Amino acid sequence: MMSTTSSAKNFKAASAPALLPSSKILLERLNGLHPKTIDLSLDRMIRLLAALGNPERRLPPVVHVAGTNGKGSLVAFVRAIAEAQRRRVHTYTSPHLVSFHERIGLAQEDGHAPISEEKLAECLSLVERVNGNHPITHFEITTAAAFFAFSRENADLLLLETGMGGRLDATNVVQSPRATVITPISIDHVSFLGDTLASIAAEKAGILKPGVPCIVGRQQPKALAVIEAKAAEVGAQLHVFGRDFVAFKRGRRLIFQSHTRMINLPLPKLEGAHQIDNAGTAIATACLLFNQKLSLDALEQGLSTASWPGRLQRLNKEPYQTYLGPNTELLLDGGHNEAGGAVVGAHLDALNARDPREVHLICGMMETKDAASVLRHFQGRVSRVYTVPIPGEVNALSAGDLAEIAVREGFHVVPTQGLLHALLLSKAAMSEPGRILIFGSLYLAGHVLKFEHASDLTQGVL
Repeated sequence: MMSTTSSAKNFKAASAPALLPSSKILLERLNGLHPKTIDLSLDRMIRLLAALGNPERRLPPVVHVAGTNGKGSLVAFVRAIAEAQRRRVHTYTSPHLVSFHERIGLAQEDGHAPISEEKLAECLSLVERVNGNHPITHFEITTAAAFFAFSRENADLLLLETGMGGRLDATNVVQSPRATVITPISIDHVSFLGDTLASIAAEKAGILKPGVPCIVGRQQPKALAVIEAKAAEVGAQLHVFGRDFVAFKRGRRLIFQSHTRMINLPLPKLEGAHQIDNAGTAIATACLLFNQKLSLDALEQGLSTASWPGRLQRLNKEPYQTYLGPNTELLLDGGHNEAGGAVVGAHLDALNARDPREVHLICGMMETKDAASVLRHFQGRVSRVYTVPIPGEVNALSAGDLAEIAVREGFHVVPTQGLLHALLLSKAAMSEPGRILIFGSLYLAGHVLKFEHASDLTQGVL
């Protein structure tokens, strides 16, 4: 009988991709094996990867990224800079916005693209075959499939984002990354990571490895102290924002400064003051990766082209203009925790300083989030809140329940049937073109983006 490892090696030759179930069907079947309770551990992942022939040992050089906020933006910046350096880059990020395929980004001859349906179905089918009926989580399934895909495709770099935490995250089976990065840490996923900044930082710092340099984004002192203690314990050299490097805005330029460099660059394409910090951390990462080979042109091109949808994204296309008119400003952000609320609230202040307008908030959130703490960052910044359900998400707060929370926080609140209803009510309540922010969940952001190019918002968005 062929071993599971041999099965993995010979899978491509033995399979007929046209006969495989779709990736959606495969994921649904594999999700049926989800353990009744999630015990954070690497045991299931280690077993599955061994059955797959240990693809995690055949990856391109890895940059392992953990943190609460800014992971996706950091990956977008580093990828754009690396590609401007003519490097081929794979990426692994989560969650996706519109299509699951976005999570697994593969280097192409002409850049980068989400994994194809054919390749994803092949990888998931193999995972299903070698896993058998063993309990396995959704993220472990997708990470194993991603590792197998990455191991078969040539690239110069893999930007690997953790799903949650770090120490026991399914991605933390990579033993010798080229570098690690920890983006800003804040309170989130408290049921799994703990309810203090120190406990969460300890989990995130679990990606540190002996002798592997770690770039640390801007941190609160309590989080940084935990990271520094872990680095001393394992023997990892830290490069810390505010100590070893810094980035700041000067006029219409971004200034990056380290012990050895001062670089004058264009402001990032990504909006928000927090993106200055994210860009600075990405530049420090690129300096470590490419050293003297890093060109000024690559940095300029990377900052100017990096894109990360659903983060302070302006929606100024149809179908929205049909309902809002050409002069109403519509913003979308998938922020969902207190730190996300803080940076978006600050961005509203900056926008209002340049272009004062009435601001309405359309908000949908998951029930696992601390909605009250998030909403407080919009007090005095928005005149009305319209709450919406998140279609297809059984763990989302209902519009009514979220409205009750917002009322207790002192907002003028209108619960609505869905996004279209909220947009129409908001437009009707404004005496002149204002600013509307859709916020509260990446799942909500993804649902909005599915219809960004639709001719009619009533095609599934109520």
